[in-house]
Amino acid sequence: MSIEAHDIRRTFGRFTALDGVSLHVPRGKLVALLGPSGSGKTTLLRIIAGLEYPDAGSGRILFHGEDVTDVPPGARKVGFVFQHYALFRHLTVFENVAFGLRVKNRRERPAEEEIASRVRRLLQLVQLDGLERRYPNQLSGGQRQRVALARALAVDPKVLLLDEPFGALDAKVRKELRRWLRRFHDEIHLTTIFVTRDQEEALEIADEVVIMNQARVEQVGSPQEVYDRPASPFVYQFLGNVNVLPDPALAPAGPPVGLTANGHIYVRPHDIEVGRHTTGAPGIPAIIRHIHTAGPQARLSLEQIQSRDPLEAEISRSVLEDLNLQTNDLVLLRLRQSRSFAEDYHI
Repeated sequence: MSIEAHDIRRTFGRFTALDGVSLHVPRGKLVALLGPSGSGKTTLLRIIAGLEYPDAGSGRILFHGEDVTDVPPGARKVGFVFQHYALFRHLTVFENVAFGLRVKNRRERPAEEEIASRVRRLLQLVQLDGLERRYPNQLSGGQRQRVALARALAVDPKVLLLDEPFGALDAKVRKELRRWLRRFHDEIHLTTIFVTRDQEEALEIADEVVIMNQARVEQVGSPQEVYDRPASPFVYQFLGNVNVLPDPALAPAGPPVGLTANGHIYVRPHDIEVGRHTTGAPGIPAIIRHIHTAGPQARLSLEQIQSRDPLEAEISRSVLEDLNLQTNDLVLLRLRQSRSFAEDYHI
């Protein structure tokens, strides 16, 4: 089922949570709403779910072309997974998953045999079969989140919505579970929207990323599109480390770098080529102030000679060894790829 949001506005007193937001989620896609705290992503997700409503006279929510703006959440056939699981502590895993089916009205409620069969299938799907009789406090955080997902799926939703589903988990479990979610989605092909503040998470598992900032959508695109071709300085800086070079005189003579009147250039650390300093050669002269070599890449903290501004570059460990670079060495930097924008902008 496709999802559309048209010109959604939502205010809480003087605070604007959503300022004319529009969105299209194609059927069967896994879409990430990505942005910092307060950007409006959770409010948008809750409005799609029917847990919140747009301001009076503002916008519409459509499911597969049908206007559901005023439809209550229970009638939208949406599965919702919260960050903190929201499991019933006094119920077993089986009973938690079966809960949504058992509270249906008598006409819609399946027979007990069908409920049991569906719960068993779902627990197999989320790789928790054999844990039916355990209680939430007997499970790991990752297992509890998969129970919450199975419970959301039990009612046969047309849309799956996840609000920072891995936010309460440690880094290792987060990584394992988000990869599992990607494989899981590829099996069920259920239209899914998940909210996250984790750039790596969104870029790793989403088909499409919607980047939000200050109650608006900044950019929509595939993970590669938003990372390689950011539409604004905010997107550039939000999606990973970036250097901002303010002086047009620092632009190298080699690659084309479109400079604005204020001269700000945006370049990622891995797009900076580092070489030994050669007098008269084009590039940015800099001094190495610190070398960090933990991990596969070497991170160099540099100071530009002309401006004294700091700069970061990333090179492979092998390049570092070949150049035999040391702290306080003078180097020459060249920009492989960079961007400029029509207006100066700061987060």
